[in-house]
Amino acid sequence: MKSAKKALVTAMAAAVAFSSTVCVSAADETIALTLWGAEEDQDLLKELVGKFEEAYSDQKFDIQIGVESESTAKDTILTDVEAAADVFAFASDQIYDLQNAGALADLSEYDEAFQAVAGKSLDDVKAANSESSVEAATIDGDMYAFPMAGDNSYFLYYDSSVVSPEDAASWDSLLAAAEEGGKQVGMVLASGWYNAGFFYGAGFTTDLNDDGTTAMDWNGTSPDGYTGVQVTEAMLNIAGNSAFMAIADGDTSNQIASGDLCAVVSGTWDAQAAQEAFGDGYAATKLPSFTIGEDQVQMKSAFGYKFVGVNAYSENIGWAAVLAEFLTNEEAQQARFEAREIGPTNKVVVESDAVKENLAISAAIEQSEFGVIQRVGGKYWDPAKTFGENIAQGKFAADDEEGIQKALDTLVEGITAPVE
Repeated sequence: MKSAKKALVTAMAAAVAFSSTVCVSAADETIALTLWGAEEDQDLLKELVGKFEEAYSDQKFDIQIGVESESTAKDTILTDVEAAADVFAFASDQIYDLQNAGALADLSEYDEAFQAVAGKSLDDVKAANSESSVEAATIDGDMYAFPMAGDNSYFLYYDSSVVSPEDAASWDSLLAAAEEGGKQVGMVLASGWYNAGFFYGAGFTTDLNDDGTTAMDWNGTSPDGYTGVQVTEAMLNIAGNSAFMAIADGDTSNQIASGDLCAVVSGTWDAQAAQEAFGDGYAATKLPSFTIGEDQVQMKSAFGYKFVGVNAYSENIGWAAVLAEFLTNEEAQQARFEAREIGPTNKVVVESDAVKENLAISAAIEQSEFGVIQRVGGKYWDPAKTFGENIAQGKFAADDEEGIQKALDTLVEGITAPVE
């Protein structure tokens, strides 16, 4: 493949040629593009590519579609960036590694060519999608991907015959309603993906350093004025409530089916299980708030989007950008929701009746306003899991501030350790 700089010149020239009604050279040339997407998306991608070719019927295309999971896209692409697809789907937590490696085209550099061919600007794309999804696709003010989907997170399912919407708003009232109804509220604590939601809610952060280590501040005081000790105390108070069930990671579906729960923290993958268990009472909403002192602190969540990016080394980078946007526009997101019930980021699709009637997707979208892109290194997961296990098992006392502080110091020390 050509260098990114040379590809820009090619893209601009192709865009100008395409926009001219008297120039036929661009149309005579066959534009070759390779597209990677998830196995589950192959049929949809074929359909969308067909519509793309119809939309630009004056141009000849040779678009090859390959299978590559969004979860493994980064590893495959970084093996050989120049040999990777021109257009590819990937999980949002991979964007920094891909951008640092120079694999992602800075879309703002191609905005003029994009406007000439597609008839819309990047500002139009940004305005069409949720603010949080655009923010996640942006690095240092520049956009590096098109938002495609946004529902990879967790929220609260509940049985409205036991728990009212008002009860579901806070952990205190939620647990009280569960106890009164002879039920429990379930959540996985032994996972750094789930338990981080408490710390993120209180203003704490995690970040990934250039050397692969994790930056973390949970053993100190957050910008919001809360301490890590206070957050841990709140978690211990929740976990120590008889109406709370600490669920083993991977066992949520089974516990929902057990009939013991009236509410559970999970994601869209458990929608069917929750609907079957809660029946006519099936409901879903954002995560509840938790208590620190006299404050109600809204729980946040680790939130993931799915993006479509453009290879910075694509020989047809202008057309690649046009295709990437086409695969993520309003019509494409509507089609993706209808085909797979994938949560959209496009504002029009989000407001559609079909999406609003899907309680799980609606809850995921509601929670997205409190979502955090979780950037952590490999040393994060085991200590965070152990910390959550200790909370679930009550190994810390909620009134032992010194012991909790030591546990937090140990947690942060292990997670921020140098990569060996």
